Amino acid sequence: MTYDPMGAHALFQDAVDVANILFDTDSYKLSHYSQYPEGTQYVSSYVEPRKAWGQIDKVMFFGLQIELAKLAGQVVTQAMLDEATPFLKAHGFDIFVEGWQYILETHDGRLPILIEALPEGTLAPAAIPQLRIENTDPNCYWLVSYLETRLLRAVWYPSSVASLSYYVMNEIRARLVMTDGDITGAEFKLHDFGARGATCFEAAGIGGAAHLVSSLGTDTIAGLVYARNFYGADMAGFSIPASEHSTMTAAGESGELDQMRRFLQKNPQGIIACVSDSYDLMRAVKDYWGGALKDNVLARDGVLVVRPDSGDPLEIVPDVIEALMAKFGYDLTKQGYRILPEKVRVIQGDGVNKESIVQIMDVMIDRGLAIGNIAFGMGGGLLQKIDRDSFGYAMKASAVFYDGMWHDVFKDPITANGSKTSKKGKQGVMRSDSGLFVARPAANIPEGAEALECVFLNGEIKKVQTFDQIRAVAWPDA
Repeated sequence: MTYDPMGAHALFQDAVDVANILFDTDSYKLSHYSQYPEGTQYVSSYVEPRKAWGQIDKVMFFGLQIELAKLAGQVVTQAMLDEATPFLKAHGFDIFVEGWQYILETHDGRLPILIEALPEGTLAPAAIPQLRIENTDPNCYWLVSYLETRLLRAVWYPSSVASLSYYVMNEIRARLVMTDGDITGAEFKLHDFGARGATCFEAAGIGGAAHLVSSLGTDTIAGLVYARNFYGADMAGFSIPASEHSTMTAAGESGELDQMRRFLQKNPQGIIACVSDSYDLMRAVKDYWGGALKDNVLARDGVLVVRPDSGDPLEIVPDVIEALMAKFGYDLTKQGYRILPEKVRVIQGDGVNKESIVQIMDVMIDRGLAIGNIAFGMGGGLLQKIDRDSFGYAMKASAVFYDGMWHDVFKDPITANGSKTSKKGKQGVMRSDSGLFVARPAANIPEGAEALECVFLNGEIKKVQTFDQIRAVAWPDA
């Protein structure tokens, strides 16, 4: 029986092993081993985000360690090679059997490569290389490009999610200080609702962990699993009991009030969240929470978080907050903004993305409402509505060694008007005198100033970061 990495067994007897490393590349790369100049011995490539994503001009590096765990140790076996050869022959390729056999016999199936990278959690401008990869055995020059597919995929997605989450958290923090005076509770202001909208469990796990570098709020359990398994996090995030429409509508419209009352009774303590737009949002806010159930809400040893889930959030969010204030009252922060009593808050999860969160907060500020009133749940906008082009991620060969010397490799297509020009020569990264990261040819970086650190060498992970260490890199002043 053949199994895939997620534990699902194949449905047909002639199945192949989806974990076979020879299958994890783009088809055309199967032919590249013969295309390099005669005598090529080494290839040096780098991965970088080539451009800013709209207003997000700094990119957080995250996720490589997950991939290194998969590349460590013996990753090529004779069975894999024997399986892949006829399979890919039927696909149209005579694969480089001699090269893979060499790795098996000379390196015991371990990958003879060197990967150097920025510490995970590092925030750097676009166009700064995040990792550099080279082969360590001159007979395996072809392996660097072969690994591009999985290495680029391993970096672009989690780094993009981590950068998005960091950006939104920074926007929330700045406005919290403006309206509330400090960032108390900021770590729970952006909640991950994205598990069901992710392409698969692995995407939810990788993206969910990336979000947790900057936040403690999540409903994506897969992210907690990946944070523990690959970064040693005991518990990287937290959630609360919350209702959904199936529970609030289970007794029909006439039974909604009783369902809300039951929800309060079953959860007499702690923070809970209740979706309130099943039928009539403002009736639920004014007549139920602020009327029939007001005493129950105030008697709880905890916080009720009201969740509107439809309508224009630029109108609904401040309207709901003000309707709750009309029933529960409000206080003023030292900055003069209105804030609900601590027993009541609001969370917005519908129509939430990096733009709308900022817009909602700015509308609240215009209406004199403190950001402490609100939290946000971001789903597809956090884990799914991104792609490799968001930051223009690419892995490019920049130097090739043959005839006893390194030769610059780059592309500069006239038709791209400079947008796809790649870097020349073996690449490095260093901090400038101003403290900012800058890209430099590796040969021009003073000894000890190289920011790319060895993390993987010849099948062995050379540096492991914990989740706490990554958070400390990402948020040094937290």
